[in-house]
Amino acid sequence: MYIFSAFLATVVVLPLVINVYFPYFWMDCLYMVKIIRALIKFARRTMGKRLFFVLDKFYEQVAKHPEKPFIIFENETFSYRETDAKANKVAQALKRHSRLQAGDTAALYMGNEPAFIFTWLALEKLGCSVALLNHNVRSKSLLHCFGCCGAKVLIAAADLTDAVREVLPALQEQDVTVFVMAKEQSTQGMVTLLDKVEAASDEPIPLSARSNITLKSPAVYIYTSGTTGLPKAAVVNQHRLLIAMAVLTTNGVTPKDVVYINLPLYHAAGFIIGFLGSTEIGTTIVLRRKFSASQFWDDCRKYNVTVIQYIGEILRYLCNTPKRDNDRDHKVRLAIGNGVRANVWKEFLDRFGNITVREFYAATEGNIGFVNYTGKIGAAGRINFLHKKLYSYTLIKYDTEKDEPVRDSRGLCVEVPVGETGLLVSRITRFAPFSGYARNAQQTEKKVLRDVFQKGDAYFNTGDLLRSDHDNFIYFQDRVGDTYRWKGENVATTEVSDVLTMLDFIEEANVYGVEVKGHEGRVGMAAVTLKKEEQFDGGTMFNHVASYLPAYARPRFIRIQSSLELTGTFKQMKLKLVQEGFGPAVVPDPLFILDESQKTYIPMTEEINKMILSGSMKL
Repeated sequence: MYIFSAFLATVVVLPLVINVYFPYFWMDCLYMVKIIRALIKFARRTMGKRLFFVLDKFYEQVAKHPEKPFIIFENETFSYRETDAKANKVAQALKRHSRLQAGDTAALYMGNEPAFIFTWLALEKLGCSVALLNHNVRSKSLLHCFGCCGAKVLIAAADLTDAVREVLPALQEQDVTVFVMAKEQSTQGMVTLLDKVEAASDEPIPLSARSNITLKSPAVYIYTSGTTGLPKAAVVNQHRLLIAMAVLTTNGVTPKDVVYINLPLYHAAGFIIGFLGSTEIGTTIVLRRKFSASQFWDDCRKYNVTVIQYIGEILRYLCNTPKRDNDRDHKVRLAIGNGVRANVWKEFLDRFGNITVREFYAATEGNIGFVNYTGKIGAAGRINFLHKKLYSYTLIKYDTEKDEPVRDSRGLCVEVPVGETGLLVSRITRFAPFSGYARNAQQTEKKVLRDVFQKGDAYFNTGDLLRSDHDNFIYFQDRVGDTYRWKGENVATTEVSDVLTMLDFIEEANVYGVEVKGHEGRVGMAAVTLKKEEQFDGGTMFNHVASYLPAYARPRFIRIQSSLELTGTFKQMKLKLVQEGFGPAVVPDPLFILDESQKTYIPMTEEINKMILSGSMKL
């Protein structure tokens, strides 16, 4: 009797003790169970007699609930069956009117619209890999991105015809077939596709068409600025897609949910987590062309949205909208994304209600990621036993002045103690590979850090500074090297510098990001030197950056210097420039600010500075 009583007491008391001393124990266990289930499912798919791909999961959903709404877009709704039929028609049209073969690459140049999804599925059915081009890029940047992946075909949205026409001669020199999703157009060298799609059969493409595709075959190329220069095409193979599409299901999304996608489909977040994650589960997608803070909650109420995606900026934009009596009148229960600051996170919950926020950390081309499945405000992720066993990663000391890791007397890196900020690096293994960038061995090698803890080892360099605490949470701190983040986009400073120095009057350019009160990320700023006998021309610079750079990458501030400060190894010094910012009272050099209304750069004044800091002027 005594033993039974002791056992009963232990059963009652133990959970209480665990909750007091290990408050996240049960959450850790529950999440690890979900991960184990996902791993078992993945193993079954990859070790079966027949290879299983993302497209096969889509086919399963079509067969399981053919009439269930899959895509809701503006005033149109497409069921799983209708989506499949639309994709078949695109595939049949491309099969007949293009030279595409299984294993070839096609570039998709579209905004958020159902045709994007139909076309991607069609290319998958044909066994082609797809380069997802940022529809904001133009001119030389567009050609650069297209050239990264070796595509033979470009498929563009009708509203991007002018942008394609601008680079058409260069594409024709490369013998590229250019399709425009329209019924008619007058430019020689551009082929209409919509008319051919409408005339095509919706007969399925036989599986034999993609019989040579393996899990190692490239599935998509997603462009990332990263930390090493021009946009690079990160290679995402079929194996990686299968793993990544499990993000929603491991975070509690079910077939009954309605997922709201307003992030661009050319991004990993919108494409893999939003679109493919929904395909994995069999949910309904509400697709929007672009984010609108004023329409966000109205859309959520109209379509009964239960799951939303975000980047840090989105939650802040929502919090900045005028308060309404119906702010909590919605069915959203889960928000999943990355980059939200702690104060915005708290304000979002206080205003819009009891929404579970799942903040995560990941990189498109990276081999490591974290998820904050506990809801602790401010943390980018959580470290647990299983995560540590699956991935070998650490935070190492980093010298921000020299812009390189700190090494000891043996030439090896130094791990930072818990609580200190360090550079996140993850060991490259068979389980956690780094596929690199398409046709760019040099940039791929730059992301590999060697001789980290022993001679000959290799780690993926995330380029991000993070900090962990004694409760096993991890926090994003900053980015290092040549990248800053603005408007939810990575901006490569070297790319912007290259564009600026194309101007006749610019000798050198040092581009960096500076913090602005009330804004997520960093706004672009450039310190430049002028060529001898030359004057700064704000109008010419505006027209130049508008032609070569998307809006988020254009420097908002220009600082004219007599010379640029360099390190002992001839690297441009950024730290002091970043610290000084854009305030006229602090910066001793001439300052200019981009003025969209006048289409020029105008002198920066203290009055303008006060307007920016008060929030009355938008950047």
